[in-house]
Amino acid sequence: MKDVKVKVLVVEDEEPIRRFITLNLSAAGYLVGDAASGEEALEMLKSFVPKVVVLDLMLPGISGLEVCQKIRETMQETFVIMLTAKGQDTDKILGLELGADDYMVKPFNPLELIARVKAVLRRGNGCKDPKEVYSCRDLCLNVTANKLFKSDQEIDLTPIEFALIQVFMKNPGRALKREEMLNTVWGDDYFGDTKTLDVHIRRLREKIEDNPSQPEYIKTVWGSGYRWQQEP
Repeated sequence: MKDVKVKVLVVEDEEPIRRFITLNLSAAGYLVGDAASGEEALEMLKSFVPKVVVLDLMLPGISGLEVCQKIRETMQETFVIMLTAKGQDTDKILGLELGADDYMVKPFNPLELIARVKAVLRRGNGCKDPKEVYSCRDLCLNVTANKLFKSDQEIDLTPIEFALIQVFMKNPGRALKREEMLNTVWGDDYFGDTKTLDVHIRRLREKIEDNPSQPEYIKTVWGSGYRWQQEP
């Protein structure tokens, strides 16, 4: 029986770039679909369900940010890698806030993109250790079921958020450096910076904290990283 290929959707309006990305990902063994606009991408997602979406933010019509938001609303298990131009720092942060898992700045080496795709795919499973349940005050993380509950209410998490909270709950009271968390969740070969981690932490706080501006669970260790506060 042949292995099922991982599906990747490339959303890029510039045809030469789209073809270049598609050819390289296909050569790397992925089943690749492509779309030239946000509208086309959303229509394709009705029948072509990818594990990874490579998404340009600067699209005609429906923007890449809007596409990212719609993907995250309905496809929690799909990873999104944004493509941005140099100097678009605001768009990078906004894209991460809307649920993108990573970003790359154009122009880029296709080998780096393939490495990023492989890295995000590892993140969904790399931190999971079966038959584990972690509890902290009103939070319960069931690794076997891949679910987080707060006061018996399930909280929807992306694979990255799930991996992050598992790292935290397995290391209560310990100051975790940003670089250590990047290596654990994103992998030792991650090319990005700590900005990506900080945005994901902010999103996670918004989901689990009663007051995200005054977090009780995820404490900031200034100049270093973060710490999970087991007791109030």
